[in-house]
Amino acid sequence: MDSASHLDAVFFALSDATRRSLLARLLEDDCTAGALAEGFEMSRPAVSRHLRVLREAALVREERRGRERVYTLLPQRLQIIGAWLDAYRVFWPARLHDLKDFVESLPDEPPPRRKK
Repeated sequence: MDSASHLDAVFFALSDATRRSLLARLLEDDCTAGALAEGFEMSRPAVSRHLRVLREAALVREERRGRERVYTLLPQRLQIIGAWLDAYRVFWPARLHDLKDFVESLPDEPPPRRKK
């Protein structure tokens, strides 16, 4: 998967509140699919579909342990988002400074209202 496709997959995976909740639970510790499903008011197959999206985005790893599937968070995969955002972190301070300068250059009095 190329970098742009991976970024798209990560953003898609993170766009859903359920998937973000699953990642938050996995931040604490590895967890079985069944234990992950217990915290949600949805069917286990629905939770499995969310886990598949996270797996496809390489945000979690699935490992079979006996009859269970155990999921592990892969937080290093989130670095691609940090790298993408870094370009914009440079952009905004300069733009905000320009906006501040513009606002401060405006006259203190409001402009006269136009008549209709």
